[in-house]
Amino acid sequence: MGTALRAVGNGMRVLMLQFLKGSWHYGELDAVKAFGSNFVLKQMGRGFVKVGGAETDPEDLRLVQEAWAEAQQAINSGEWDMVILDEINYAIGYGMLDPAAVAEALRNRPEMVHVILTGRNAHPLLVELADTVTEMREVKHAYQKGILAQRGIEF
Repeated sequence: MGTALRAVGNGMRVLMLQFLKGSWHYGELDAVKAFGSNFVLKQMGRGFVKVGGAETDPEDLRLVQEAWAEAQQAINSGEWDMVILDEINYAIGYGMLDPAAVAEALRNRPEMVHVILTGRNAHPLLVELADTVTEMREVKHAYQKGILAQRGIEF
């Protein structure tokens, strides 16, 4: 979000597609409305997904494929300076999306379109292809002390 805000502040047009989020309402959805059409955030999923064998719901797979199709279109549309594919690394890691297809789309993207992939455990193919990779790790979290998610902090 920090990079997106920095980009919008510099006159860039930003699209954030959230691959898995979709069932919860949280503060970022309201905050980006202040930027109008310069920062669009779209929830493409249903929320938490079950993965692994028979647990993966076909509807979640369908929604990930729809999000990926929209992402490809957005990257190549000429409408956006930055496209953020939020939680796409989880979708790849869960076996819901082919990392080779994502890598191919990134290699063929228009030169001046910045694409950011988020989520833990990025596929090695995508790490190798990336210009910048940042890894965040939890050191300590309030939840460990029994403090539930707080409005304005976690959502």
